[in-house]
Amino acid sequence: MTVSIAEKSEKYDLRVPRYTSYPTSPHFLETDTDQDYRDWLKNLDPKVGVSLYIHIPFCDEMCSFCGCYTKIVKRYDPITDYLKYVHREIELLAEALPARMTAKHVHWGGGSPTMLKAEDWKSIIEKLKSLFDIDDSSELAVELDPRTATEDYVKAIAEAGINRASIGVQDFHEEVQVAINRIQPFGVTKDVVGWLKKYGITSINFDLLYGLPFQSTERVLDMVDKAVSLEPKRFAVFGYAHVPWMKSHMKLIPEEALPNAKERWEQMEAAASRLEEHGFVKIGLDHYARPDDEMTRAMKEERLHRNFQGYTVDNNPVMLPLGASSIGQTPDGYVANVQPLRDYKRMIDNGQLPVGRTRSLTEEDILRRAVIEQIMCNMKVDLPKLCREHGFDEDFFASEEEKLQVLIEDDICTLSNGVLTLPEEGRPLMRMVAATFDTYLQKGQKKHSRAV
Repeated sequence: MTVSIAEKSEKYDLRVPRYTSYPTSPHFLETDTDQDYRDWLKNLDPKVGVSLYIHIPFCDEMCSFCGCYTKIVKRYDPITDYLKYVHREIELLAEALPARMTAKHVHWGGGSPTMLKAEDWKSIIEKLKSLFDIDDSSELAVELDPRTATEDYVKAIAEAGINRASIGVQDFHEEVQVAINRIQPFGVTKDVVGWLKKYGITSINFDLLYGLPFQSTERVLDMVDKAVSLEPKRFAVFGYAHVPWMKSHMKLIPEEALPNAKERWEQMEAAASRLEEHGFVKIGLDHYARPDDEMTRAMKEERLHRNFQGYTVDNNPVMLPLGASSIGQTPDGYVANVQPLRDYKRMIDNGQLPVGRTRSLTEEDILRRAVIEQIMCNMKVDLPKLCREHGFDEDFFASEEEKLQVLIEDDICTLSNGVLTLPEEGRPLMRMVAATFDTYLQKGQKKHSRAV
């Protein structure tokens, strides 16, 4: 009797990385100097340009499901003070580069960048434009919390140059919202989407979650239908990662109300099927886009990439971090800024780039990263070909091919003449396939989220 992959969901309900990097963040190494990072910056090719990520670590209240680094503030003074340091960090970063460089992608995340006042948006973008080449063709994207956005605010960020917004929805049902401490009625989100479109920001993404307390398959389907009615261009549908041993505020979530592994699987499959019914195309593990969207074209042409923001059409190998806890990458390695604000400010006061952790890349790391990215983006990878391109023997992954046999027997992937392929049924478990090539996984497994 054939057993469906869905029926095996509990077998693969393991904690594995989301693979937005390789090696993954738990394996970055602590450092008390910015010298390695400065050396990596000097090695950059000015012709390639950079992408920038700016972290705003403030919210006005803590959502119980949140896994991000953020601080709760009720006054604006701490934000004003923090932004002074971000401005100085931008200057320090620009001074460390080999030349003035182009920034084609700039992304603000949090926390909640919506906490910034209109004049601060204008100021920080002017600072960036004074030190980097940013024009109308650049993508300036912001993660937006509808609960704190007003029409005047949306107008202001549009005038400042923001042209893409990623809206955190999570779920529209009141019982779920109460359980995760995020009260956000459908009408609030609808108003903000209307304002964004009114002022010319039509590239809109929605983030949805399944696996939340009190969610059911029926509620997930209703959530998707309501979200689609607001006509965003893209969706990201994530499984809630319950890690109260890492994030103590998650202890406020009633664990008895969380769906089990089988229910999570059903919710995930229901959301995916309903989005396809609405005409959205599956992108990798958890993204969906309209057929005419650039991300869909990139996926079909096998030029989709994956970085710390998830799936992206940004092919730049350089993403530079700004702000406390921000993470970035260069061709030489990964870098993570320090988290405690006091340490972040202290380092900038000392004229240092506020680096807290780094991870230099070996040739083997770079090869394994390429394999994992192709699995996550293309659901297919020619292992011998990739090995040759990176200067390794074609049979370098012989032991990994043996380990894949269990997944192959469960019809999660196939392997023929070194070409690893995931069928559509194996898509939800692509992280398990990718994990086969992760030599660091066992050292940090508890820090990762469930496979589904």
